[in-house]
Amino acid sequence: MPKSVFTEPYRQLLDLLVRTRRAAGVSQAELAQRLGRPQPFVSYFERGERRVDVIEFFAIMQALGADPVEAFSDLARTLPGYVEI
Repeated sequence: MPKSVFTEPYRQLLDLLVRTRRAAGVSQAELAQRLGRPQPFVSYFERGERRVDVIEFFAIMQALGADPVEAFSDLARTLPGYVEI
């Protein structure tokens, strides 16, 4: 069984994070600054080298001016009925 960071559902999460950042017109460096983290923090999670937990997801979406609940709801509707971890 693959690690969940490499599953298709997790890739969908990463795609959502990247799309949201780009749609907001925010660079990785700017997002990192908004989060109070170094720029590689953003690069690592966007490439799937570092997992994002639910609190980080919430903070990232807020930093991008997006509604975290709406974003997660949209993501959840696209995921398969059963997700292996």
